[in-house]
Amino acid sequence: MGSMNLKDADPAFKHELTGQFGGENLMKCFTCLSCVTCCPVTQVNPKFNPIRILRMALYGLKEEVLASDNLWLCSSCYTCQENCPMAVRITDILTILKNMAIKAGNAPTGIRAQMDIIKGNGRIYPLDDFDNKKRQKIDLPPLPTSCHVVKDLLPEE
Repeated sequence: MGSMNLKDADPAFKHELTGQFGGENLMKCFTCLSCVTCCPVTQVNPKFNPIRILRMALYGLKEEVLASDNLWLCSSCYTCQENCPMAVRITDILTILKNMAIKAGNAPTGIRAQMDIIKGNGRIYPLDDFDNKKRQKIDLPPLPTSCHVVKDLLPEE
């Protein structure tokens, strides 16, 4: 995310975000930087800057935001959201943006691989009889080793 080019901005993008659950207060952000100063990810990786992502979304830089690798650095710890004086649901907005990025085909390779595993197995880590034997030893009920309902929830594109 270098310099911002507003030439191709989509002014309706902010309304697309504020119309979704969690995005309602986006336009209340007054750039106080509380989200940046408390973000544990920003402290170790200054490339991740939640306020920059929010500003770009407000400016209508939809394509640039959805294609950004920095979007995926958010750990969803909710620290920014809990510290926002304007009740902007920053983590929720970043989740909305990540979902939009996936729909636009901009998911990172690792996320796409996890989605494929979930579509095929129903969960990230497959369970087998060995897992259920361990559960039985501590008096837990067995879990199904397959989860086909996910295929109905996540239809092929």
